[in-house]
Amino acid sequence: MKTLYRIGKTLAGLFGAYMVLVMPAMAAEGAATDGSDKSWLKMLAAGITIAAAAIGGAAAQGRASSSALEAIGRNPSAQNKIFVPMIVALALIESLVIYALVVVFAKM
Repeated sequence: MKTLYRIGKTLAGLFGAYMVLVMPAMAAEGAATDGSDKSWLKMLAAGITIAAAAIGGAAAQGRASSSALEAIGRNPSAQNKIFVPMIVALALIESLVIYALVVVFAKM
């Protein structure tokens, strides 16, 4: 339980840093008026967004697969009732990561 608390605390800190550093770049429309080039900041924002989506998606898929396979290991006769919903859940998780990718490229 302490490990989950520590992971949650770390993710909250990373999300806070993301909100402070990256979100203004994603919210900016058009070129900067002061003549400075902020395209590197948009690239950084895109990279961090995709990284966060990929890490979150991978963690969720690992957790879902682990739980489903443990359940199948405990009760092998329930494989047919567990396997299909697991595949659907994994597809939905992956679609969220792909959606993040589309949003990032649409903003650039």
